[in-house]
Amino acid sequence: MAAQLSVISGDDLSAFKEGGTAVDCTKAVTEYISGHDWRIKANANTGYSNAGLINNVAGKIIANYWLDEVYAPEEGLAHRNADVHIHDLDCLTGYCAGWSLRALLNEGFNGVGGRVSSRPPRHFREALGQMSNFLGILQSEWAGAQAFSSFDTYLAPYVFADNLSFKEIKKAIRQFVYNLNVPARWGQSPFTNITLDITVPEDLANQFPTANDIHLFKNMKDDELLLKAQQRDMGIRFLEDLTFQHFAHEMELINIAYYEVMTEGDSTGQPFTFPIPTVNITEDFDWDSKVAAAIFDNTAKVGSSYFQNFVGSQWMTNEKGERVRNPEAYSPGAVRSMCCRLQLDLRELLRRGNGLFGSAEMTGSVGVVTINMARLGYRFKGNLKALVAELDRLMDISSSTLEKKRVFIQHMYDRGLYPYTSRYLPFLRNHFSTIGVNGMNEMIRNFTDDKIDITDERGMEMALFILDHMRDKMRLYQEKTGNLYNLEATPAEGTTYRFAKEDKKQFPDILQAGNNDNIYYTNSSQIPAGHTDDPFEALELQNKLQCKYTGGTVLHMYMSEKLSDAEACQRFVRKVIENYQLPYITVTPVFSTCTTHGYLKGEQPTCPHCGDKTNVWTRVMGYFRPVDSFNVGKKGEHAERVHFLEDRIESKDLFSR
Repeated sequence: MAAQLSVISGDDLSAFKEGGTAVDCTKAVTEYISGHDWRIKANANTGYSNAGLINNVAGKIIANYWLDEVYAPEEGLAHRNADVHIHDLDCLTGYCAGWSLRALLNEGFNGVGGRVSSRPPRHFREALGQMSNFLGILQSEWAGAQAFSSFDTYLAPYVFADNLSFKEIKKAIRQFVYNLNVPARWGQSPFTNITLDITVPEDLANQFPTANDIHLFKNMKDDELLLKAQQRDMGIRFLEDLTFQHFAHEMELINIAYYEVMTEGDSTGQPFTFPIPTVNITEDFDWDSKVAAAIFDNTAKVGSSYFQNFVGSQWMTNEKGERVRNPEAYSPGAVRSMCCRLQLDLRELLRRGNGLFGSAEMTGSVGVVTINMARLGYRFKGNLKALVAELDRLMDISSSTLEKKRVFIQHMYDRGLYPYTSRYLPFLRNHFSTIGVNGMNEMIRNFTDDKIDITDERGMEMALFILDHMRDKMRLYQEKTGNLYNLEATPAEGTTYRFAKEDKKQFPDILQAGNNDNIYYTNSSQIPAGHTDDPFEALELQNKLQCKYTGGTVLHMYMSEKLSDAEACQRFVRKVIENYQLPYITVTPVFSTCTTHGYLKGEQPTCPHCGDKTNVWTRVMGYFRPVDSFNVGKKGEHAERVHFLEDRIESKDLFSR
């Protein structure tokens, strides 16, 4: 034990204790290979395989190490008893991370002793190759999503320099996307996210691309390229005069090519799950551009994108009913600002940025703890004061575990357990400690003996009160610890079933979603899956709640099938972005795929052409996977879901709001 803790010294030793939980190795292996362990499908991105077996068995040992050795007995008990869920216990790593694509392209993929080293890329394919290798390797040092921002902005100069045709760009991007969807990470594909600017960000417009801190085009002599540059800007005398603002055309080609690849899918018509794209919709977004057409053609058919709202979210209504700028709004430039902010106001709750599975440059989350809200509603039925007191206790436990995890991860970072992280991430101080909620709807149902739920005005007021209270606690944790905290609508893919399963054992009459074996809790503070087929009713019910989260949150607009065309999809997204404040949305059509006949709209369990069994695809939490790969709780949620109807979209005119 002393050798294990040799990197921990001084007061930090108080976070550890002797002893450990015995793991029955035979049982662990047998449960997996027999298929009896529900955790096999806890994550729909994990397949049943030998790699999955290794990850599953090792994960049980690592989880008990965390609970027995790192966390205090009270904290371990809170998790084991399902009062809270400490995420990613199967990994001795942090949660998620956003990386500086600009730094990678400037410096190259290198710097770890004894490993293959690459100079800064000079060509488009080289850049994409280093990026896919980077994301794959960094995924092994983190439990959750790995993200790049400004994908299109930073790559555009390489397309210009190589003078590539659209066909060549698309071929290179297809190879990049295929590489990121290979399940090479312990039976999983690397969980990746890219953010697309679409238009050149104002703060980057006058900056230039670099390699080794020198202009990418320094000493480059190419008369054809220089002529092309001068046709765009007569003030250009040398190629090294070019800045990012001059590569708008190449950005357009990259984005169209990317979306065509994502829409076409693989050789059987299956969609690509990764990288999940986040599209920044700013006030200057060109809704009628070629890029927009490609985005919304994809969105109507397979719904790849997360849309980050930089339009409606920037405004609010004050006490006088006037429309004014929202001082808490997350600005487009903030995606790059965290990495250079040396002084952070710890009285302010910052936003991590880039959606549920993304992170802004050089930030992310060290760890996540989700609180079982449904149980609180059941245990403290009708007694709000007692409920809040227990919530405070569980939040204190959550904060304590996150602080211990931060200390542990920092020591492992210093010791060299994460060699590529330490190469590209100089410190962890801009990474958040994340606390989330699950089952807010069931909390309200149990608290009121099922008289109301979160769709009732009184239920929404209770949820808003709880979230505001949690935000206030987060500020106190920040001031006390000096570390960043955020409140997240945690994905809770496996957690939503685990909470429900454990609660059914302890409290047989607790109110839950689902039925029989397919029980679950409604995610975060979402409305019930079967509440309405009207997307705008859902938006009205979620708008205020979604804005309370400072970590990841999103409203998925689950559609019964593909939308009729790209124009209808564009009108829908525009209505939402311009008329609501919630930070992120997706459009999520249900579709099916046949290995012979490819894409089929809607939920069709068998192919109408050949009768073969199909895969039915939809989002499980935030990413597309076949429904057959869902855990039993998520299958129950899918079975209960009432999907939104397109005719409800077209019947609403919100532009006059």
